[in-house]
Amino acid sequence: MNIINAIINLVSNPVIKVAATYKSKNRANSVGDALEEYVKDLFAGTFDASKKARIIKWNQVFSYLGGSNSPPDAMLKEGDAIEVKKIESDSQIALNSSYPKHKLYCDDSKIAKKCKQAEQWNEKDIIYIVGIVNNGLLKSLCMVYGLDYCASKECYESLLNRIKDGVVSIPDVDFCSTKEIAHINKIDPLKITYMRVRGMWGIENPWHVFDYVYERDNDAEFNFMCIINEDKWKTFANTKDLEKLSLSDESLKISDVKIQDPDNPAVLNKAKLITITK
Repeated sequence: MNIINAIINLVSNPVIKVAATYKSKNRANSVGDALEEYVKDLFAGTFDASKKARIIKWNQVFSYLGGSNSPPDAMLKEGDAIEVKKIESDSQIALNSSYPKHKLYCDDSKIAKKCKQAEQWNEKDIIYIVGIVNNGLLKSLCMVYGLDYCASKECYESLLNRIKDGVVSIPDVDFCSTKEIAHINKIDPLKITYMRVRGMWGIENPWHVFDYVYERDNDAEFNFMCIINEDKWKTFANTKDLEKLSLSDESLKISDVKIQDPDNPAVLNKAKLITITK
């Protein structure tokens, strides 16, 4: 299974009332959980499956289904990683303590041990899936690869290291070893207070980042956008199935675009823009 399967499933199953649908099935406690459940069903094709059948299919499709404290939310067996984000408007996306992922690396300290052990892997492409949910209704959904959305890890780690070096160079402060930016002990006269210095990351949502190639139809009930760079597109064996579907379903469009390289915006990379408007 891959992102092409998920888009094909989306054409047939645009679950707009995502919160009510998944809460009624006792699969979600929140709107964010409901969106994650929907995304997993998109990739596995398990919308109408029984609980038992769904569990079995998910075992076949995913090597990891993550927790809420660290990326990713899921990994496809021998395939891409998936990170799902819910926003309620055209707001920025909060990433908390993890910087944006150009790719997912197994040696990343932010990744859970079970994720690292889920299969044999060193790095994976990661799909950011962002949904705008208002009053329980999924109004817009976007899928975009970190490769096309975020700078390489060196960009973020270089800044982190410079900040760390600057903080720990402050004289007469009791620093101790930490995976965060800094951890300071013995701040008060009794030497019982400590302070943690953490990075809180965020990123502009994909509709703002790619507004030069795609604009939503505000009068539509549902908008979908996906961007896949040409090199990644060529790795999928089932793109012809999606192209064939676009000929019979007028809501689905596939077009060629050029997008800015996240590491060098002066370079334009060839990509496919896939859209669904309902």
